[in-house]
Amino acid sequence: MAQRHSTAGQLRWALAADACALMRATPGITRARLARDLGISTGTAADLVTRMRQAALLDEGEPETHGRGRPTSVLTAHPGGPLVVAVEITAGGWRVATAGLDGRPTVVAGAPHRGLRPDVVLTTIRRAMATATRGRAERVRAVSVVAAVTVRDGTIVQSSVLGWEQVSLSSLHMPGAVMRVTNDATCEALAESRRGASRGARNALHLTVLSGVGGGLVLDGEPVLGASGLAMEIGHLPFGNPDAVCGCGARGCWDTVLGAGPLSRRLHAEDDSAPAIEAAIARNDPTRRAVLEAAATSLGRGAAGLVNTMDPDVVTLGGIGPLLRSAAPLAFERALAGGLMRCLRDDPPRIIAGELGSDAALIGATETALDEVASPAGLAAWASPAGMDR
Repeated sequence: MAQRHSTAGQLRWALAADACALMRATPGITRARLARDLGISTGTAADLVTRMRQAALLDEGEPETHGRGRPTSVLTAHPGGPLVVAVEITAGGWRVATAGLDGRPTVVAGAPHRGLRPDVVLTTIRRAMATATRGRAERVRAVSVVAAVTVRDGTIVQSSVLGWEQVSLSSLHMPGAVMRVTNDATCEALAESRRGASRGARNALHLTVLSGVGGGLVLDGEPVLGASGLAMEIGHLPFGNPDAVCGCGARGCWDTVLGAGPLSRRLHAEDDSAPAIEAAIARNDPTRRAVLEAAATSLGRGAAGLVNTMDPDVVTLGGIGPLLRSAAPLAFERALAGGLMRCLRDDPPRIIAGELGSDAALIGATETALDEVASPAGLAAWASPAGMDR
């Protein structure tokens, strides 16, 4: 009898976790749609939703009538339910956002930080987190940090973009919350795979050009991290000038060709920010045509090498990647076709622009946090005082 009860409880929490995943992936989902997508009866869905409401996991809005059908209500995150805090640290600034189980991050603070020491930046962020969660800190179940850095075992080991090395993020930990630290391109890849342009693909590759070149691979909905989190540091593949020294310490890295610094100098941009580089590209200066063609060629050739290596269903481009491709499409396509193996040339994967823009990394960080919080174990830990299993 005890074993039967345990199995029923595990199944219930698994269904609850699936319901949370659907709520994140399908904004505006109704109870009827939930039942259909989960493959359960309407009665089972009603019981599940009732129990999750009692456990302060989700809520339903007021029923609305659409046409001749029965009134429907939208499932939303419970206003008193679990929270996650997502922190994004870019080359020039930071943002703090909070999100409920619906996975919609709300940015609550942010500021530039260029040139400041990591301890100064992290202290400022910690204060912003404390202010944003005042009066509800006990609801925070995860802190997810996404940054333009190289991450190993949850620690920043280096960042040529930020100039940081061996930086601990322990000061951002919150009591009672798990903490996750992830590279920005990996989070972008995860976000595009679950909510963006590569949604539904089994093997999705993301290639982004921001301060440097970043990438992420998502296989069956999960990011490929490697043994210690270092996987997919594609900006440090030897696709650049073999004589150029990268900020990471290696020679010939792709970042030395497509990084924001080299691109901004060659394009005569006002600075090395993404908006400044985009503005320089948009000017369509004939004297910079060769620079754009060289950048698009590098992007196409690198994409071909990654496709040959990883065999993705789809490749998404982020940052200024789509703009570089469209600025010199012939150069990109020639380099791509020339670099692909013959067996892939006639049927290459789709290469498309990402859909989530500058929020992709923050959305991915939220997904990373909710993978913990909205798992069967995470939901059970939250709701146990509410007696959902009793």
